[in-house]
Amino acid sequence: MSMKAKRTRKNSDIMVKAEKALKIAVAKTIEAHRVSGDPIVVWKNGKVVKIPASRIPRARSIGA
Repeated sequence: MSMKAKRTRKNSDIMVKAEKALKIAVAKTIEAHRVSGDPIVVWKNGKVVKIPASRIPRARSIGA
């Protein structure tokens, strides 16, 4: 395997790990908002939308 191929694979592995870590962080943050009663704010159809904590679904599993 060439050095360039090794670097590409290593960068790909890091990107996969970073994406997984980001998804876990977002899930934990959303769950914290649901539990604390704070709304979350999202971008939907070109507009800012506030979702009340009562409408945030319970997380199935975080970090799996």
